[in-house]
Amino acid sequence: MNKTYLPGILAMAAIVVASNILVQFLYGQWLTWGAFTYPLAFLVTDVMNRVYGVAAARRVVLTGFIVGVICSFIGTKIMLEGDGFTYPAVTLRIAIGSGLAFLTAQLLDVAIFDRLRGGAWWRAPLASTLIGSSLDTAIFFTVAFSGALTFVEPGNDVSWAGEMLPLLGVGPIAPLWVSLGFADWMVKLSLALLALVPFRIIVGSLTARTT
Repeated sequence: MNKTYLPGILAMAAIVVASNILVQFLYGQWLTWGAFTYPLAFLVTDVMNRVYGVAAARRVVLTGFIVGVICSFIGTKIMLEGDGFTYPAVTLRIAIGSGLAFLTAQLLDVAIFDRLRGGAWWRAPLASTLIGSSLDTAIFFTVAFSGALTFVEPGNDVSWAGEMLPLLGVGPIAPLWVSLGFADWMVKLSLALLALVPFRIIVGSLTARTT
């Protein structure tokens, strides 16, 4: 393994582990804490892509995916107790949704960034993160909570996520998981804009070291 990529790999691994844990805890009514940590994965990917190229970015993504799969598998074996019930720390649907969403969205981010890298400095990271984040949210929440995919894990009762409520409490009637996904998506879009600042600073610092 190229030691130059090690900080990016470690950062991605830490983000994936933290997000897999925090996605299980609600912040308010519509968000999980994971919504605030997971978008940092796109920042790591884009920094690696800009400074070290496509191959390095893909290596970091694949490492993050492997770490995520291992952590999710371990989580499915850890049993928790609450309200008289025993349940896994991570359900199979969440594990599958998380892994599929991460790999698909991150690899798309890498491809879009590479296509746009010749333009203004902010265009590639902003466009790739916005599109990647949108795909990530759609895949994860659909796989993890949609009633149409109950067959993936029949023993996992996600009927609570299908409760019909006003979107974010004020909009048209929709399943609860749609509100959770929509809120998650809005946070990711906001953080994509904010991440341009550390992206610029980190890339400038790393570029100066390599020249």
